[in-house]
Amino acid sequence: MVTSLSGPTREFDLEPSDNSRLANLCGPLDENLHLLEARLGVQVRRRGAVFRIVGNRAAAAEGVVRDLYAITPTEEVTLERVHLALRDTADEPGAVPAAERDENGIRVGRGTIRARGRNQKNYLELIRSRDLTFGIGPAGTGKTYLAVACAVEALNAERIRRIILVRPAVEAGERLGFLPGDLSQKIDPYLRPMYDALYEMLGFDRVARFIERNVIEVAPLAFMRGRSLNESFIILDEAQNTTVEQMKMFPHPDRLWI
Repeated sequence: MVTSLSGPTREFDLEPSDNSRLANLCGPLDENLHLLEARLGVQVRRRGAVFRIVGNRAAAAEGVVRDLYAITPTEEVTLERVHLALRDTADEPGAVPAAERDENGIRVGRGTIRARGRNQKNYLELIRSRDLTFGIGPAGTGKTYLAVACAVEALNAERIRRIILVRPAVEAGERLGFLPGDLSQKIDPYLRPMYDALYEMLGFDRVARFIERNVIEVAPLAFMRGRSLNESFIILDEAQNTTVEQMKMFPHPDRLWI
């Protein structure tokens, strides 16, 4: 049984019409459109490239459909990508207006990273304006990724000279001393999320050169005692796994993000 909605109606064509792009936009069994309907409370109907959207948020839904169609030649439109597009709609609670996203964008070597949502926008503003920032939240909310992006931006602008990546080495059934390799190689697997972000923003070759010259340094928290790191951007990841004593011995840099 199909329930019809009432309210404002938007009818439009997507040009240029392309069946492969339309299939990418709609997803398997139109799952992308179903997510759009559920999130915005609208009804989406289409015949080929002609769309008809009914509901109080029909205008916002049209904007999302057009934005997603624009990226179909180069990017796969997944449910996750639709979710991100919905987060950016102007009337979505907690959304950041497009002008503010551009203004607060983080410029790195391979493009611009923008805040998604009000909390990320506030997080970026605090990182840029404070000596010490604590980021607290569930996994996958961008705490580490945005901190690394700010570090790369500061390094490219020559506001700092070094990026220090620190993490408490919490063992998962094995002793670090029995892992193969030197100290850096023992700790590397624990810092993989930060490495992945650096590779994405700077590229593999540039990151490798920076590590070789100690512009980017990897250090376990236990080896940070007594160090004075001026003009450095220090990121302490997974700080919830530290003890009070470990936090007390942490160095005091010019800039510190946790």
